[in-house]
Amino acid sequence: MNPVSGAGGAGAINQVMQLRQQIIDRSSVLQELHQDKAGAATEAKPASEGGGFADSLQSALEGVNAAQQRSGDITAAYERGEVTDIAKVMLARQEAGVAFEATLQVRNKLLSAYQEIMRMGV
Repeated sequence: MNPVSGAGGAGAINQVMQLRQQIIDRSSVLQELHQDKAGAATEAKPASEGGGFADSLQSALEGVNAAQQRSGDITAAYERGEVTDIAKVMLARQEAGVAFEATLQVRNKLLSAYQEIMRMGV
């Protein structure tokens, strides 16, 4: 019997969602650790005064890009044999995947809002 079908389907979905949330939480903790290390090594870029939505969106996209770049770098290092911790590689890949999925959801919401605005009568 398929564990997702039937009466146990809701429980299995809830378990998957809880695991997903745990991964997101752990990813954010690891991201904070990475940022702390990077902040100690290089001086942080000062926040622009009056930063608006475009600046926020740009910094979020740069963060997603950085996560994907880190994932690609660590995957390549694993393939070369420089990194032997598969958990670290998988966590970096999962972090990049979650960041990308979140970016897609934001894009979908923005597109939906834009289309709704365009349908409004004047």
